Amino acid sequence: MNARLSMHAALVGGGVLLAMAFALGAASGAYAISISQLWQVITAVWNDAADPSPQQLVFMNIRLPRLLLGVAAGAGLGMSGALMQGLFRNPLADPGLIGISSGAALAAGVTIVLGAWLWPVLPRTLGSWTLVTMAFGGGFLVTLLIYSLSRSEGGTRMALMLLAGIAINALAGAGLGLLSVMATDEQLRSLQFWLLGSLGGARWSAVILVSVVVFIACAFALTLSAPLNAIALGESQAALLGVDVERVKRRAIVVTALAVGSVTATTGIIGFIGLIAPHWVRMVAGPDHRVVLPASGLLGAALVLAADTVARTVMAPAELPLGVLTAFIGVPMFLLMLRHFRNRV
Repeated sequence: MNARLSMHAALVGGGVLLAMAFALGAASGAYAISISQLWQVITAVWNDAADPSPQQLVFMNIRLPRLLLGVAAGAGLGMSGALMQGLFRNPLADPGLIGISSGAALAAGVTIVLGAWLWPVLPRTLGSWTLVTMAFGGGFLVTLLIYSLSRSEGGTRMALMLLAGIAINALAGAGLGLLSVMATDEQLRSLQFWLLGSLGGARWSAVILVSVVVFIACAFALTLSAPLNAIALGESQAALLGVDVERVKRRAIVVTALAVGSVTATTGIIGFIGLIAPHWVRMVAGPDHRVVLPASGLLGAALVLAADTVARTVMAPAELPLGVLTAFIGVPMFLLMLRHFRNRV
């Protein structure tokens, strides 16, 4: 029998990995800051030094908002992946199955390519928040559509939700292809940059908003750990244990839509974090959602920070798109997961 980490060990290990990834990300970049300088910078910022050094300016205005956005994004994606895997009772599930990412991408594409024609008043009203607002709304609406298509008299059918998600994701992909053909060169570059994902657009207002939404979503997600443990036995057995299965499904879907929608609308599409982080946690700590949910958030945050650090440094001064890097890492991990799943079956 494989040894499993205890809940305390798993959470401490996730916290240590996150701290290491945060320190590495804070020190690395085009303007390098050594670990000793980093401690001095943090101390000076904490003491509110009157004459900030160049290292302080770089850390406060460039590195710190990007790192905090990465933490929020990774935590939201990792936790949402654990929710979806628990809800579908399938370790190969991820938040994209319920259409959040594809809906956000389609809405972002429509805004970039056709926004000036369809709703010219929005940029004057929302300013730089136009794309973020439309992407979040698109992701949330598509999720509601998939949820409604999966409803029947007996409740929400997860198999129907999976099929509806596949169909809607394919339709969104076709829509993005059509928009790519219609776009000008400048619009196409903007669309491709958004689709590939990046933390480069981090600003304090967006960081605060996404962090608050993800924190609230994670807090609600933790209340679903016991019901998800019961659902792992089967929906009928969970109902016999007193779990309101339909209520758990609704809450899990809404929480996932809020977390992933806010992250995707701000950073673009960052793939595979919601798939591999919960799976790795289950491999080392077991299936208990009291461990899987928080540890997946910690590991997801560490993975996003580590990937972003590589993206900023491997081709410096150019920056590799974050979504490309997570795909290069995530696809081999996904194939290994498929092999492991096949062997178990």
